[in-house]
Amino acid sequence: MSTTRLEAFSDGVVAILITIMVLELRPPHDPSFGALRAILPTFLSYVLSFVFLAIYWNNHHHMLHLTRHVTGGILWANLHLLFWLSLVPFVTAWIGENHTAAAPTALYGVVLVFAAIAYTVLQRAIIVSQGAGSPLAAAVGADRKGKLSVGLYLSAIPLAFVRPAISDVLYATVALIWLVPDRRIEEHVLAGRDASVAKHTHA
Repeated sequence: MSTTRLEAFSDGVVAILITIMVLELRPPHDPSFGALRAILPTFLSYVLSFVFLAIYWNNHHHMLHLTRHVTGGILWANLHLLFWLSLVPFVTAWIGENHTAAAPTALYGVVLVFAAIAYTVLQRAIIVSQGAGSPLAAAVGADRKGKLSVGLYLSAIPLAFVRPAISDVLYATVALIWLVPDRRIEEHVLAGRDASVAKHTHA
């Protein structure tokens, strides 16, 4: 199976999740700019979650460009990732309405850490399917960014019960780390395209 159908399905799910989140941004009844202050926490939680979903969509897109074919294991690993991402609107709404509370902040981190693990599982499933010498395996390497992200999430979860603001900063830090698409994968995608162009040029 090619990656086209898998990518199209995943794109559709992410688009729906973003739509669900934005529908939670209900305008205040008071027609003044001052009234917007009350929904600022909800808006900030939406922005952070939007960034996270955008990061997953970006890196998922680049990763599939280095995937030659899709196996049953890859399909299930992708659904596993989408399951955890589908919970993002729920925890976003909860933390938006209770931004200073420990439990919503901690649960937000739980969903993020399991989504990160699920992404790693999908990544490994693709590498196992294509072999240790595959372009994706070379691009990922030791995956230090992935391990660092999981470590920050795991630190943020218990810290939510000490001071939720610290956890919020750690979540935002992970988003900043991943805000730019993974250049290792981008470089391999571009190298593959250049090689393909050169091959057709000399054919």
